[in-house]
Amino acid sequence: MFKNLSLPVLSLLLGACVTINIYFPAAAAEEAAREIVRDVLDVEQPESRSEDKQQPKDDQSAIERPNMALIAAGRLVELLVSEAHAAGADINIDTPAISRLRQSMSKRQRSLAPFYRSGAIGFDESGRVAIRDLKAVPLKDRNRVKKLVADENRDRDALYREIARANGHPEWEADIRKTFSRIWIEEAPKGYWYKKGGSWKKK
Repeated sequence: MFKNLSLPVLSLLLGACVTINIYFPAAAAEEAAREIVRDVLDVEQPESRSEDKQQPKDDQSAIERPNMALIAAGRLVELLVSEAHAAGADINIDTPAISRLRQSMSKRQRSLAPFYRSGAIGFDESGRVAIRDLKAVPLKDRNRVKKLVADENRDRDALYREIARANGHPEWEADIRKTFSRIWIEEAPKGYWYKKGGSWKKK
Protein backbone atom coordinates (compact mmCIF):
# COMPACT_ATOMS: atom_id res chain seq x y z
CA MET A 1 0.00 0.00 0.00
CA PHE A 2 2.86 2.38 0.82
CA LYS A 3 5.07 1.57 -2.21
CA ASN A 4 3.80 4.60 -4.14
CA LEU A 5 4.61 6.98 -1.28
CA SER A 6 7.87 8.83 -1.14
CA LEU A 7 10.08 8.68 1.93
CA PRO A 8 9.38 12.32 2.92
CA VAL A 9 5.61 11.68 2.83
CA LEU A 10 5.93 8.57 4.95
CA SER A 11 8.16 10.43 7.39
CA LEU A 12 5.57 13.19 7.70
CA LEU A 13 2.76 10.74 8.32
CA LEU A 14 4.69 8.79 10.92
CA GLY A 15 5.90 11.98 12.54
CA ALA A 16 2.31 12.99 13.14
CA CYS A 17 1.91 9.99 15.42
CA VAL A 18 4.84 11.16 17.52
CA THR A 19 4.09 14.88 17.77
CA ILE A 20 0.36 14.65 18.47
CA ASN A 21 0.91 13.48 22.03
CA ILE A 22 2.86 16.59 23.07
CA TYR A 23 0.62 19.10 21.32
CA PHE A 24 -0.58 21.96 23.58
CA PRO A 25 -4.27 22.64 22.81
CA ALA A 26 -4.04 26.44 22.78
CA ALA A 27 -7.65 27.03 21.71
CA ALA A 28 -9.05 24.74 24.41
CA ALA A 29 -6.75 26.31 27.00
CA GLU A 30 -7.97 29.77 26.05
CA GLU A 31 -11.59 28.67 26.33
CA ALA A 32 -10.96 27.16 29.77
CA ALA A 33 -9.04 30.23 30.94
CA ARG A 34 -11.79 32.56 29.76
CA GLU A 35 -14.42 30.53 31.61
CA ILE A 36 -12.47 30.68 34.86
CA VAL A 37 -11.50 34.35 34.54
CA ARG A 38 -15.06 35.41 33.79
CA ASP A 39 -16.26 33.41 36.76
CA VAL A 40 -13.66 34.91 39.11
CA LEU A 41 -14.11 38.49 37.89
CA ASP A 42 -17.88 38.00 37.70
CA VAL A 43 -17.90 39.08 34.06
CA GLU A 44 -21.13 38.49 32.21
CA GLN A 45 -20.57 36.23 29.23
CA PRO A 46 -21.65 37.75 25.90
CA GLU A 47 -24.29 36.01 23.82
CA SER A 48 -22.86 33.45 21.49
CA ARG A 49 -22.31 34.77 18.01
CA SER A 50 -23.52 33.12 14.84
CA GLU A 51 -20.94 34.76 12.60
CA ASP A 52 -19.07 31.64 11.70
CA LYS A 53 -19.85 30.53 8.22
CA GLN A 54 -19.39 27.06 6.97
CA GLN A 55 -16.42 26.56 4.75
CA PRO A 56 -17.32 25.74 1.14
CA LYS A 57 -17.04 22.11 0.24
CA ASP A 58 -13.98 21.01 -1.63
CA ASP A 59 -14.35 21.15 -5.38
CA GLN A 60 -14.14 17.49 -6.26
CA SER A 61 -13.80 18.32 -9.94
CA ALA A 62 -10.40 19.86 -9.19
CA ILE A 63 -9.11 16.47 -8.11
CA GLU A 64 -8.71 14.44 -11.23
CA ARG A 65 -6.80 11.37 -10.08
CA PRO A 66 -6.50 11.07 -6.29
CA ASN A 67 -3.56 9.07 -5.00
CA MET A 68 -5.40 6.18 -3.38
CA ALA A 69 -2.31 5.02 -1.51
CA LEU A 70 -1.88 8.45 0.02
CA ILE A 71 -5.54 8.59 1.00
CA ALA A 72 -5.34 5.14 2.60
CA ALA A 73 -2.20 6.08 4.48
CA GLY A 74 -3.84 9.27 5.68
CA ARG A 75 -6.82 7.32 7.00
CA LEU A 76 -4.51 4.92 8.79
CA VAL A 77 -2.73 7.79 10.50
CA GLU A 78 -6.09 9.30 11.42
CA LEU A 79 -7.10 6.07 13.12
CA LEU A 80 -3.80 5.86 14.96
CA VAL A 81 -3.81 9.39 16.31
CA SER A 82 -7.52 10.14 16.68
CA GLU A 83 -7.66 8.91 20.26
CA ALA A 84 -4.55 10.82 21.31
CA HIS A 85 -5.72 13.93 19.51
CA ALA A 86 -9.14 13.77 21.13
CA ALA A 87 -7.52 13.50 24.54
CA GLY A 88 -5.35 16.52 23.86
CA ALA A 89 -8.09 18.67 22.33
CA ASP A 90 -9.74 19.52 25.64
CA ILE A 91 -8.55 21.02 28.90
CA ASN A 92 -10.02 19.49 32.04
CA ILE A 93 -10.85 22.11 34.68
CA ASP A 94 -13.41 20.04 36.58
CA THR A 95 -11.42 18.69 39.51
CA PRO A 96 -12.02 19.24 43.24
CA ALA A 97 -8.70 21.10 43.60
CA ILE A 98 -9.43 23.46 40.71
CA SER A 99 -12.97 24.06 42.01
CA ARG A 100 -11.63 24.99 45.46
CA LEU A 101 -9.17 27.46 43.94
CA ARG A 102 -11.87 29.04 41.78
CA GLN A 103 -14.15 29.45 44.78
CA SER A 104 -11.36 30.97 46.86
CA MET A 105 -10.46 33.45 44.12
CA SER A 106 -14.11 34.35 43.44
CA LYS A 107 -14.70 35.07 47.11
CA ARG A 108 -11.55 37.20 47.34
CA GLN A 109 -12.54 39.21 44.26
CA ARG A 110 -15.07 41.18 46.30
CA SER A 111 -12.26 42.48 48.48
CA LEU A 112 -9.85 43.08 45.61
CA ALA A 113 -12.28 44.88 43.28
CA PRO A 114 -12.14 48.31 45.00
CA PHE A 115 -8.34 48.30 44.79
CA TYR A 116 -8.43 47.30 41.11
CA ARG A 117 -10.77 50.22 40.44
CA SER A 118 -8.66 52.70 42.39
CA GLY A 119 -5.54 51.69 40.47
CA ALA A 120 -3.75 50.50 43.58
CA ILE A 121 -3.30 47.04 42.05
CA GLY A 122 -3.42 45.54 38.58
CA PHE A 123 -2.55 42.53 36.46
CA ASP A 124 1.11 41.89 35.70
CA GLU A 125 2.60 40.05 32.73
CA SER A 126 2.96 36.70 34.49
CA GLY A 127 -0.70 36.02 35.22
CA ARG A 128 -0.44 37.44 38.73
CA VAL A 129 -1.62 40.53 40.60
CA ALA A 130 0.85 43.30 41.40
CA ILE A 131 0.71 46.38 43.60
CA ARG A 132 0.82 49.40 41.30
CA ASP A 133 0.41 52.32 43.71
CA LEU A 134 0.29 51.60 47.42
CA LYS A 135 -0.21 55.31 48.09
CA ALA A 136 -3.70 54.94 46.61
CA VAL A 137 -4.57 52.76 49.59
CA PRO A 138 -5.41 54.27 52.99
CA LEU A 139 -2.61 53.62 55.47
CA LYS A 140 -4.82 51.44 57.65
CA ASP A 141 -5.60 49.13 54.70
CA ARG A 142 -2.12 48.68 53.22
CA ASN A 143 -1.18 45.52 55.10
CA ARG A 144 -4.56 44.06 54.20
CA VAL A 145 -3.99 44.79 50.50
CA LYS A 146 -0.55 43.18 50.63
CA LYS A 147 -2.05 40.05 52.17
CA LEU A 148 -4.90 39.93 49.64
CA VAL A 149 -2.43 40.19 46.76
CA ALA A 150 -0.16 37.52 48.26
CA ASP A 151 -3.09 35.16 48.82
CA GLU A 152 -4.41 35.77 45.30
CA ASN A 153 -1.03 35.08 43.72
CA ARG A 154 -0.67 31.91 45.74
CA ASP A 155 -4.01 30.67 44.41
CA ARG A 156 -3.21 31.70 40.84
CA ASP A 157 0.13 29.91 40.88
CA ALA A 158 -1.57 26.83 42.29
CA LEU A 159 -4.34 27.06 39.66
CA TYR A 160 -1.96 27.07 36.70
CA ARG A 161 0.03 24.23 38.19
CA GLU A 162 -3.09 22.20 39.00
CA ILE A 163 -4.60 22.59 35.54
CA ALA A 164 -1.40 21.31 33.97
CA ARG A 165 -1.21 18.42 36.44
CA ALA A 166 -4.91 17.53 36.05
CA ASN A 167 -4.40 17.17 32.31
CA GLY A 168 -1.38 14.91 32.68
CA HIS A 169 1.09 17.47 31.31
CA PRO A 170 2.98 19.33 34.06
CA GLU A 171 5.17 20.79 31.32
CA TRP A 172 2.15 22.80 30.10
CA GLU A 173 2.21 25.04 33.19
CA ALA A 174 4.15 27.85 31.47
CA ASP A 175 1.80 27.80 28.47
CA ILE A 176 -1.25 27.81 30.71
CA ARG A 177 0.15 30.72 32.72
CA LYS A 178 0.85 32.65 29.52
CA THR A 179 -2.69 32.01 28.29
CA PHE A 180 -4.24 33.15 31.57
CA SER A 181 -2.01 36.22 31.65
CA ARG A 182 -3.54 37.42 28.38
CA ILE A 183 -7.11 36.47 29.28
CA TRP A 184 -7.05 38.27 32.65
CA ILE A 185 -6.29 41.50 30.79
CA GLU A 186 -8.76 40.90 27.98
CA GLU A 187 -11.61 40.17 30.39
CA ALA A 188 -10.78 42.87 32.95
CA PRO A 189 -13.46 45.55 33.31
CA LYS A 190 -12.83 48.99 31.90
CA GLY A 191 -10.73 51.10 34.27
CA TYR A 192 -8.58 48.24 35.54
CA TRP A 193 -4.81 48.52 35.20
CA TYR A 194 -2.44 46.04 33.62
CA LYS A 195 1.26 45.85 32.88
CA LYS A 196 2.56 45.47 29.35
CA GLY A 197 6.14 45.84 28.20
CA GLY A 198 7.12 46.88 31.70
CA SER A 199 4.70 49.84 31.78
CA TRP A 200 1.33 50.22 33.44
CA LYS A 201 -1.67 50.88 31.20
CA LYS A 202 -5.33 51.51 31.95
CA LYS A 203 -8.13 49.76 30.09
